[in-house]
Amino acid sequence: MSTTNPPPPPRKLKTRILTIPPSSPLGSWSSPNSLQTWTLPPTPLIPPSLTLAATALTTSTASSFSTPVAFPTETVYGLGADATSSTAVKGIYTAKGRPSDNPLIVHVSDLSMLSTLSTIPEIYHELISKFWPGPLTILLPVPTSGQLLAPEVTAGLTTFGARMPDSPLARALIQLVGKPLAAPSANASTRPSPTKAVHVLEDLEGKIELILDGGDCAVGVESTVVDGLCNPPVVLRPGGVGIEEIRQVKGWEGVVKGYKDRSEVGEGHKPRAPGMKYKHYSPRARVVLFEGHKPVNVGKELEGGGQKKVGVIRTGEWEGLAGETEGRIESEEGGFAVRQGSLRDEEGKELATVLDVDLGRDVKGVAHGLFAALRELDRLGADIIFVEGVSDGDDIAAAVMNRLRKAASEIRP
Repeated sequence: MSTTNPPPPPRKLKTRILTIPPSSPLGSWSSPNSLQTWTLPPTPLIPPSLTLAATALTTSTASSFSTPVAFPTETVYGLGADATSSTAVKGIYTAKGRPSDNPLIVHVSDLSMLSTLSTIPEIYHELISKFWPGPLTILLPVPTSGQLLAPEVTAGLTTFGARMPDSPLARALIQLVGKPLAAPSANASTRPSPTKAVHVLEDLEGKIELILDGGDCAVGVESTVVDGLCNPPVVLRPGGVGIEEIRQVKGWEGVVKGYKDRSEVGEGHKPRAPGMKYKHYSPRARVVLFEGHKPVNVGKELEGGGQKKVGVIRTGEWEGLAGETEGRIESEEGGFAVRQGSLRDEEGKELATVLDVDLGRDVKGVAHGLFAALRELDRLGADIIFVEGVSDGDDIAAAVMNRLRKAASEIRP
């Protein structure tokens, strides 16, 4: 299995977006306060688009050519394929251009489905009770016999990541397929993760056939990945569940950070979880991250650089930089607007166009809008993007800064 070269590009496909109405019946738990069985509504009530997507996933598994289906979760949009089929899983790597040694997270609809894949060690029981369904991935042992998962899912590891998404749409799709779905983020490899169906289309048009549109993702960053099979347990990737929240759970009081905010392992080593080895989350524009909240002198930063259009993402202390013009709204995304203005020197000469985004002070709001803001500034043609970091913490702020540091071309204190 190659560890460096992505698979060849797929043939050109016609990509369709299928909308799932917000009021659609998508199922319920068979027993209150139990995650054992997710029950679908009667067949006539299931949205036709959902049935079509499930049929596409099932049919492609049986063919020699397989394309995954993009669908929303509460974190980001995922690119799903039958996790038990090598043909189907290879389709994910092909569509994304993803290196084949980067393991995939397996998504299940309920605990009954998870029990067919592996035993669940006791260390995870209370963690599951508190955070599932939700943005938390746990590492489980791959059975030594009776292994159901395609080997491409684990990328040769003896463990695999599993989670139960807090999205009735995602759980309904998985249950309709009747198989667990391997589902990394539905973006081209290294690009910012998609939080809208249109983001998936931007990256994967012509590479997949179906995108299920269930609206904007609520969390906006990927799941937290934890390993409870070692002592002390570790967080391998920060995400939608904070480390401090995890430390409140019995058996996890001593959990430690097992990740770094950069590519962590060299060639020839296998990453233990997605997001650890390769450059991620990067827009096309050059990103400069300012970790402190000191005001940035954009004019000075641009001296001699030749940039004509500058993106600025604010998260708290920086003042608006769309400045001396009317600051008109160039575009509006969910939760934020992009205001366009001009940066001028002391003599009034225009130095550059500024595209200004204010994500606010609430770190959950920053997480929710971060990937969308990076993508929108890219779409509007920013040559460079200056980003104001958030204060590091053991909550979702850790995920925000992890993603920004991986996306940044340059980091300033």
